[in-house]
Amino acid sequence: MDEEARAYRVSEFCQRYIISKASFYREVAANRLHIIKRGRTTLITHDEAERWFEAICHAPVMKQHT
Repeated sequence: MDEEARAYRVSEFCQRYIISKASFYREVAANRLHIIKRGRTTLITHDEAERWFEAICHAPVMKQHT
């Protein structure tokens, strides 16, 4: 079994959590997801990714107007 990554690059995070890059950057801008910059590389720690995922799983679902 593969060892769990300690941090993800943006593309890895988006693929793992099945969101677009635009959605990723909206989450960062809204301060719901915290990133680490290492030079030009943007990283998301595994713990932060899991915290974010748990938060969205427990967030109230908004009704869409039809």
